[in-house]
Amino acid sequence: MTIDHDRYADSTLRDILTTTRTIAMIGASPKADRPSNGVLAYLNRVGYETYPVHPGLAGSAIHGRMAYGRLADVPVPIDMVDVFRNADAIPALVDEILALETLPKVVWLQLGIRNDDAAARLEAAGIEVVMDRCPAIERPRLLGQ
Repeated sequence: MTIDHDRYADSTLRDILTTTRTIAMIGASPKADRPSNGVLAYLNRVGYETYPVHPGLAGSAIHGRMAYGRLADVPVPIDMVDVFRNADAIPALVDEILALETLPKVVWLQLGIRNDDAAARLEAAGIEVVMDRCPAIERPRLLGQ
């Protein structure tokens, strides 16, 4: 089955957002003016267990959550990997994701990020992919919070 990454059914996004419990955020930033910072704060506020991932921030905290240098360093299985990285960084990130002992259920690429080849690789491994969307926009739209 070919996934249409130009349109996602509301029911698909709603299911992802209601079944996800743990989220690793690639490219999380402690800087208040960065979109990843606001999205991380929102995801924490609505009850997700978040794990910021940023090589230069390992061991520090962002919004009270310990940051990790690599996705493989996160100490629990992750339901969703939320990605704030340029599209050209996605292939290497896919390698890192596919090397995890427990694969995430979803890889969510933020607004403006799309890589169809990477999505195909992830989907071939059984991982659902959302591209060019933001959970902090979709969740309030679909769930009212």
